[in-house]
Amino acid sequence: MLFRVLPGSPVPLGEQIAACVRGAIARGAAAPGERLPPAREVAGSLGVNVHTVLRGYRRLRDEGLIELRRGRGAVIAAAPGVADQARLTEAVHALITQARQLGLSDEEFRALVDNSLTTGALDFGPRATP
Repeated sequence: MLFRVLPGSPVPLGEQIAACVRGAIARGAAAPGERLPPAREVAGSLGVNVHTVLRGYRRLRDEGLIELRRGRGAVIAAAPGVADQARLTEAVHALITQARQLGLSDEEFRALVDNSLTTGALDFGPRATP
């Protein structure tokens, strides 16, 4: 699995590492049950602190995408829909990035999402009947 980070990016390094794994899961390049490289190995190859890698791995665990097993390391979760969840999470992160680039605060963004959910903005209108 290829990890790439941009040290000058405003995105924290741990999140960049998590995004690499999320992307691999979403593309099908990482399959359920597959082991991720040890945090020390990733840290050494990227020139970052091992705790930074572990922070990214913990985020993925919290999202339900990987399992952290003592003695076995990090493993892609075998739960159904993991790839779909990874794609959706990536889309959400991209949307948040776009909102921040537009200058929206977190509160404004949440209000926009809440409003869209409650008003049915995602309803595409009546469906054609055959």
